[in-house]
Amino acid sequence: MNRTDALAIVKEFVKNLNLVNHMLAVESGMTYYAMELSQDLDTWQVTGLLHDFDWEIHPNLPDHPLKGAPLLREKGVPEEIVRAILSHSDLEEYPRQSLLEKGLFACDEITGMITAVALVRPSRSLYDLEASSVKKKWKDRAFAAGANREEMELGAGEFGVELWKHTENMILAMRVIAPELGLSGNLNPDGTPI
Repeated sequence: MNRTDALAIVKEFVKNLNLVNHMLAVESGMTYYAMELSQDLDTWQVTGLLHDFDWEIHPNLPDHPLKGAPLLREKGVPEEIVRAILSHSDLEEYPRQSLLEKGLFACDEITGMITAVALVRPSRSLYDLEASSVKKKWKDRAFAAGANREEMELGAGEFGVELWKHTENMILAMRVIAPELGLSGNLNPDGTPI
């Protein structure tokens, strides 16, 4: 299974642009960590890209991801990737065990918090966003109230990366695709105004 095949699955099942952007953001984090940790790039990319492919047809737990798994198997997605996707929703029968599974869980929820912080900045950009800005907003529980901070802390801890270092890594990963995510704002990639 390669990225092209995974993208075809996403296009078949996902119509919401914000959800697609979330999946791309998670993929960017998984790509970053695959390279950092010398893991199989295709496996990590595809896992990140596909992890929420069934959210629009199964928007409630545990249907997502349990009912999505058979669809992935029908499409020929390797069991290692299916298992990682099953483990990202805290289902008791699918505890996170592998580095891939822990990486997906760590990269998932934090992308929403990073996106929310970027969008309230004057630049509306990832290019000048730092982990310290996310940390400041983190303390305000009314900000991005739907972002599960405990899950983000747990994810980073399980993955073995300190939370703010993980946040920094995810910002760097997401910067690579900032235009695709609609998060370049009014800045060039070097941080200068457009």
